[in-house]
Amino acid sequence: MKVGIVGYAGSGKSTVFQWLTGAKPDPAKAQMGQTGVAKVPDPRLDVLSARFQPKKTTPTALEFLDTPGLMPGERRDNPRRLGILRESGGLLVVLNGFRESEPAGQLRRFREELMFADLEIVTGRIGRLEDQLKKPRPAKLKEQDEVELGLLGRIVAAIEANQSPASLGLKGDEEKAVRSFQLLTLKPEFVLVNAGDDRANQPVSPDLLALSPTAVQAPAKLEMELHDLSEADRTMFMQDLGLTGFARDDVLRAVFAAMGQIVFLTAGYDECRAWAMPAGGDAVVGAGQIHTDLARGFVRAEVLAWGDFVKLYGDAKGRVGENMKEARTTGLLRQEGKTYGVKDGDIMHILAST
Repeated sequence: MKVGIVGYAGSGKSTVFQWLTGAKPDPAKAQMGQTGVAKVPDPRLDVLSARFQPKKTTPTALEFLDTPGLMPGERRDNPRRLGILRESGGLLVVLNGFRESEPAGQLRRFREELMFADLEIVTGRIGRLEDQLKKPRPAKLKEQDEVELGLLGRIVAAIEANQSPASLGLKGDEEKAVRSFQLLTLKPEFVLVNAGDDRANQPVSPDLLALSPTAVQAPAKLEMELHDLSEADRTMFMQDLGLTGFARDDVLRAVFAAMGQIVFLTAGYDECRAWAMPAGGDAVVGAGQIHTDLARGFVRAEVLAWGDFVKLYGDAKGRVGENMKEARTTGLLRQEGKTYGVKDGDIMHILAST
């Protein structure tokens, strides 16, 4: 999944990009956007790897797109800058958490920017639909245009009332009808306050949590600087600052979850791997993440819940019996069909016809 990193100029957005991906910002790509990949740490995969001792261990990953910073109040150019994000699956909103900043106000203004950019897209489509309806067309097509026009009118009304189109709760055919517009206000969002050194240990403000309950705060630049120090110096500085650990891994996991993704695992002596899939997806969707042929020929899935794996094998090192023999004999390794809703942390083996 591609996640767009966005924020106002000066928020430290590109620093966050480097902190998460390890890729240094390239000034030549500042206007078009720069991509980088971050592996998402998962302690469950570490346990599997220690147990199976496979030849290869593969975590899931997020692709990040660093985009041009927005300019406050710039209503002509900001929609263009935001346009780069339309193909992203979600947004990582970076707020300035340095001295004298007010993150809640930044987030309100940023969301207004998204609504304004979406308003341009929607009103443009409305204009084209109104022109189409003035021309002779088959009744069925005309009816479809009228239904779409009514839906877009509701979206415009929401924006003009300073409400995100997400508040309309579009589902089913309505959600499909607007999917091609890639509206920014309908994308999942995760908010990160990029804290200065003086705020490294402070909690997220109640005002911001009221707007975004999952928002977190982390000192991206400080963590990168600490990472480059010797272990002794790092320990000393962290003690002085009252830091007990780094936030990067927790932030990556939180972004992953905020994008509506879960992980299922596959385990074997050749490879232990974490696979991403949309939350709420069924076993066939999961099979398709591994290979389209597995989804096409899906027969059943062998599933072991993560909690049951821990009960059987614990988290200590040592190889698991061939094909999880104990899990089979205890009945914890279940046989599930196409409609099984995959749970986060499930260990799955897909059986398919060729």
